[in-house]
Amino acid sequence: MKKPRRPSAQRVDFLIAAVVAVIVIVSTMWHAGGIAAVGPKAYLMMGVGVVALAFRRRAPVLATTVVAVSTAYYYVGPFPDGMEMATFAVASYLAAAQGQRVAAYVGTAAGLSVFAVAEFGIGHRPDVFRFLGVLAWVLVIVIAGEVTRYHRAYIHEARRRVAEAERTREEEALRRATEERLRIARELHDVLAHKISLINVQAGAALHRRDPEQAYAALSAIKDASKETLRELRTTLGVLRQVDEAQPLAPAPSLDHLDDLISRTRSAGLPVELTVSGDRPPLPSTVDLTAYRIVQEALTNALRHAGPATATVLVRYDADQVTVEIADDGRGSDAAAGNGIRGMRERAATVGGTLTATTRPGGGFLVRASLPLTTADAPSSMGS
Repeated sequence: MKKPRRPSAQRVDFLIAAVVAVIVIVSTMWHAGGIAAVGPKAYLMMGVGVVALAFRRRAPVLATTVVAVSTAYYYVGPFPDGMEMATFAVASYLAAAQGQRVAAYVGTAAGLSVFAVAEFGIGHRPDVFRFLGVLAWVLVIVIAGEVTRYHRAYIHEARRRVAEAERTREEEALRRATEERLRIARELHDVLAHKISLINVQAGAALHRRDPEQAYAALSAIKDASKETLRELRTTLGVLRQVDEAQPLAPAPSLDHLDDLISRTRSAGLPVELTVSGDRPPLPSTVDLTAYRIVQEALTNALRHAGPATATVLVRYDADQVTVEIADDGRGSDAAAGNGIRGMRERAATVGGTLTATTRPGGGFLVRASLPLTTADAPSSMGS
């Protein structure tokens, strides 16, 4: 459905001038007592003001001045009474209301000058009170136009601020949604990649082992890893659904659970040694979870890409930060190209930390993350 076309500004000016012309002519004829009693000169003066009013948008200063001077001359000249002042009132009001302040002030000053010269310079009996009354009336018109202009500007600014606030809210919602999608992607990657890698390695071992006892041990490890994967996956999906259910009884992963993580990694075939340095301070939950996930992802990469190798995990606690280092002596050349390294960097950056991942000069791969404790209270897109 097409929107109705709005009339052009020039057509609006013509319509206003036509309405003012009707009011002025009818009122003048009523006061004079008929059409013939007005006279052609009076009609001419009224026509000059109306025509200037119709073209005030093209030349606002000239048009408003012509309207003001013709109106003042009409009232001091030998013309019948009427509402000729309406032409000047409309022109001055519109000029001030539409921000054409120079036109409003120049026109008003020109009209008042003509009226003052006629009243005090030519008239035999000047009337000060009549001049003050005209001055007050003209000032009221101009002030009314200024008030209208300020009111329109206020409404426009209020609407602009509302639109800006709405746009900002939409951008903030979009940003939060994007951060949440990235958080969910990292969480699912960390939950699934490590456990499925363990399952894959154990399945390969069970397939190639001829000893039934060793095969049963590998299948038991697969069973435990798949059970743990399903539990963590249900927990993550439960948070996404946001249903009113009891909180999960299992604690969130943290550095306190590194022994279990390393034990599972060893069972998958990657020997790992853990070293803890320093006294552990109280860790914010986001830093604790981030450090755990980085170790988990680094061990997963080593398990998948290092080949026959051994790994070491170092956790160093300082007063203002916690540092984790995961190193292996395998190949490690494919680990840097995957999504895991990018996800670890994003996790570290989320809590204000840094992470480096590079190959070691003697072979293998090294991941080092430094996570500060002082910035952990800042808003973060990481969830526990």
